[in-house]
Amino acid sequence: MRTMEFSIENNGHMLTVGQTVGVKEYVTSGLYSYMIEHAIGMSKPYPVSERLKSDRGKVLEVKKTARFNIAVLEFEE
Repeated sequence: MRTMEFSIENNGHMLTVGQTVGVKEYVTSGLYSYMIEHAIGMSKPYPVSERLKSDRGKVLEVKKTARFNIAVLEFEE
């Protein structure tokens, strides 16, 4: 199992703990970023050695910070 954090804005209400969501992969300058489908949230960039192998994840937590909200997703790898 692998967990990843996705920054989300005021759309955290679209995610519920336990929900399974799809993610899309984007490549920029050799780094891989992931977006929760329908533009709900975006991950940080990852090098090729940390590339995600799954395109579906389960929402473990949605937490609020001073700057933005974070969705924590779990992936089977």
